[in-house]
Amino acid sequence: MYFLFILGGMLLFLMAGFYWLTGRWLALYGVPVKRWDLRLLRVGVVLFLLVLFWLWNTSALIALHLLGFFILTELVALGLRLGGKSLRERRWYLRLKRIYHSGMIAPLLTGLLLGYGAYNMGHIARTEYTVVSDKLQEDYKLVLITDTHYDTIQDPQVLKRKLAEINQLAPDLVVLGGDIVEENTSRESMEEAFQVLGSIKSRYGIYYVYGNHDRQLYRNSPAYTQEELAQAIEAGGIRILQDAWVPIGPDLILAGREDRGAPWGRASVAELLEGADRNRFLIVADHQPLEAEKHAAQGVDLQVSGHTHAGQVFPTGCLMEWMGQRNYGEYKEGNLRVIVSSGVAGWGFPVRTQEKCEYVVIHLRKTG
Repeated sequence: MYFLFILGGMLLFLMAGFYWLTGRWLALYGVPVKRWDLRLLRVGVVLFLLVLFWLWNTSALIALHLLGFFILTELVALGLRLGGKSLRERRWYLRLKRIYHSGMIAPLLTGLLLGYGAYNMGHIARTEYTVVSDKLQEDYKLVLITDTHYDTIQDPQVLKRKLAEINQLAPDLVVLGGDIVEENTSRESMEEAFQVLGSIKSRYGIYYVYGNHDRQLYRNSPAYTQEELAQAIEAGGIRILQDAWVPIGPDLILAGREDRGAPWGRASVAELLEGADRNRFLIVADHQPLEAEKHAAQGVDLQVSGHTHAGQVFPTGCLMEWMGQRNYGEYKEGNLRVIVSSGVAGWGFPVRTQEKCEYVVIHLRKTG
């Protein structure tokens, strides 16, 4: 119900905003927008947009950017108009006025930003962190891959081209941090995703934790069952850690948590780590960057997460940080280090205008 309330509010804002925008746009060309037939036309445009939003969700993103840039343009224009007669007589002002009356500033800025976002979604960077601990007797290299949302909004070839680079790093272990697949992934693509990721070579293997999308819990008719998903993961030589932990080498323990959104719940951190040697370096893989305080209280040294996509569309990530949420990068909670990845891809829209697509390399270093 809360989600529907938010969605309804956004739609009303867009409807009112685009009714106003079409009026202002026509006014730039000297069209008398108060005529009843033009008002009816503007209502028709708004209704057409609502249908378009339903058929193509990316159109809503385009519309929001267009509206936002148009409002920003109007505010700047208002500020310049209030600057006095001497300002309005300057040559640069007259040139800006002509550009403003072309009505193309907002569409141009929208095209440039979303064009960059589409380009950004098609490129995966490597992000590296270093964690030093006196619990370690040797060095390790951990690769974190999360939120690929395989074969939905990013061409699978983008990830496949990165595998040779990842293998050249010779990781000691690989963690797949959830949302590798999602509601729009077909069964064939799901199986391919884990076959592809299972080809990564690592010293101690590949480990997987569930995200909130992998099992297609938000879809009425899933393309695959949870059993088929688990079989595909294990067929790729990948070990599932679902509220379980395993020793890695002589120094590490890797624990994987069930996703916070699982309708059947999950074990507490204390239950999860029961019997684990606290003298080892403890790593918790948790899809959502939550409960860091509880992990720290249990002596966990490192938490690796994804889920947030670093906001993906600006300024979402900034708002998340402002609200006190762990959104992207490295955080500290006592002796715990929390690393949140922006993910290999995005979700929902084929653009990324905030941060980058990435896989993460964490260098675990012994002291001295």
